[in-house]
Amino acid sequence: MAEQNGEVTIVGAGARLEGNVVSAGSLRIDGQVKGQINAEGDVELSPQSQVEADIRAQNVSVAGTFKGNLIVKGKAHLARGGRIEGNITSKTLVVEEGGMFHGQSVMDGSAPGQPGQGAAKEAPSGAADPKSPEQVKVP
Repeated sequence: MAEQNGEVTIVGAGARLEGNVVSAGSLRIDGQVKGQINAEGDVELSPQSQVEADIRAQNVSVAGTFKGNLIVKGKAHLARGGRIEGNITSKTLVVEEGGMFHGQSVMDGSAPGQPGQGAAKEAPSGAADPKSPEQVKVP
């Protein structure tokens, strides 16, 4: 995972946070977070992490359990053993074998020099929320 300005904030395995988490750099979560996460850099959810939040970041990698919406400027990565329940908006989506994704993915190609059109892709579960990620609110 690329680091922004060399700064990485770590939420340890024994930590449990509720509320808004804001990071000017990158963020690694080993514990539990519930609420909102905004990072100017990357966000990495380790295998033992449990996160129920909406995340906005440059790139996101999920190896733990995540419930919420991802809005990613670059790449969303679902690692082997990771679980995402929610919607993903990103330029690139990588799902490794053994990762579980339940929701919708919107591939947003609106970068400079590219047309602002994305292709929606629905997970094969058939139970995905038909709303766009911007309309879905996680209680």
